[in-house]
Amino acid sequence: MQKEQISVFDIFKIGIGPSSSHTLGPWRAAQQFTASLKKQADLADVVQVKILLYGSLAKTGKGHGTDIAVLLGLAGGDPVTFDVNAIDSTIETIKQEQRLNLGGEYEIPFSYTEDLIFLFAESLPFHPNAVTFQAFLNNGKAFSETYYSIGGGFVVKEGENGSEKEQVDLPFPVEKASELLHWCLSTGLKVSEVVMENEAAWRPEAETRKGVMQHFNVIRDCIYRGCHTSGFLPGGLDVARRASKVNSKLTAGEAYTDYDSWVQVIRKGGNGFNYTLDWVSCFALAVNEENAAFGRVVTAPTNGAAGVIPAVLQYFIAFCDGYTEDKIIQFICCASEIGSIFKKGATISAAMGGCQAEIGVSSAMAAAALTECLGGSQRQVLMAAEIAMEHHLGLTCDPIGGLVQIPCIERNTMGAIKAITASQLALQTNPDKAKVSLDAVVNTMWETALDMNSKYKETSDGGLATNIPLSLPEC
Repeated sequence: MQKEQISVFDIFKIGIGPSSSHTLGPWRAAQQFTASLKKQADLADVVQVKILLYGSLAKTGKGHGTDIAVLLGLAGGDPVTFDVNAIDSTIETIKQEQRLNLGGEYEIPFSYTEDLIFLFAESLPFHPNAVTFQAFLNNGKAFSETYYSIGGGFVVKEGENGSEKEQVDLPFPVEKASELLHWCLSTGLKVSEVVMENEAAWRPEAETRKGVMQHFNVIRDCIYRGCHTSGFLPGGLDVARRASKVNSKLTAGEAYTDYDSWVQVIRKGGNGFNYTLDWVSCFALAVNEENAAFGRVVTAPTNGAAGVIPAVLQYFIAFCDGYTEDKIIQFICCASEIGSIFKKGATISAAMGGCQAEIGVSSAMAAAALTECLGGSQRQVLMAAEIAMEHHLGLTCDPIGGLVQIPCIERNTMGAIKAITASQLALQTNPDKAKVSLDAVVNTMWETALDMNSKYKETSDGGLATNIPLSLPEC
């Protein structure tokens, strides 16, 4: 049977916050539906479009910006390039004028209150994150498609297997960690090198390196922007941004003009435990505050967990002399392979597995990447990933108000710190004596996900979401 083929650019995607499963995925689904519709009919023949949101997409959709995402996707916007500063005005225009520029080509009547339907009590069996698009034509015919946003920005159209890439002959096909270890030990390649060899089946190495660095540039800009933006996050919780205040305190008035000079200030400031700890938390806060504010981020492997890997990577850059192109590419490629193993063997969707599937997976990815970049063996790399996930098992997803803010933002700081700790433990341990394998943890995480009550799976029906009395404005 053909093994699932996941590229580094599947795990790491450029998009807009706050959620890969509730924002990026539905956005991509809307784009795919529009493209499919254009093959079936002339957009000028469309008289009405309806969007039906099911399950988790309905219950926490407004807090996660699902409504915004599907409208921007239907209107021809792309999350990689759409101006984040134009989101509010674009949506407000659609609501006020009650018109939607379908595919960016043809305006149709559209009622936000009547044509965008939140089916809170209905869920489709394949996955909790489901959306159905319906187009009605002037000849009386209708066209309908259902999509599932399965986590990390991955989208599956009903009746298809979800593979959007050309299937190729990978030199090192991997489904489980044991297979990855086999390839590493039999060839002597590092995990990141196995990834680069596989990526070469899709494109030249130079293109892969360029693409990875483009993703890093988005991560870098997101961290820097988040560390220099104050104010409050949107959504009604009145959550104050903290990264900029932490940054100001830690830089203590030192002058800098850009990212590179900022890194030099960080390095010059010290290397004590508290100093380093504060910076790691600051990096993670910065990314997830940007994510919560509909900023441009990179799924790592999801938006809700987008701060963990950037925080650990920035720690590696600032405190471990990791600021070289080769080291950055090594870090990201190694992390991507661990994420793909979790996606294949379990899930990276909080709606399927709780927050263990997002913060837990991202922490495991970061731990593995840091371990390899610090000189760990292939066995120590997998051990670090196992340790990080082992101590996230059972973590629930219970966002207050359906917003990717509380407890999501702080959880990224904890996931980053756990990743660094897991890496240090692995580097100081003989992996041959390990009692728990990464595959065992992946299986355990999936079993835990299946056993977890649905109210702890991104529905805001349990946990902190129901125990913190907050009054949110009506949407």
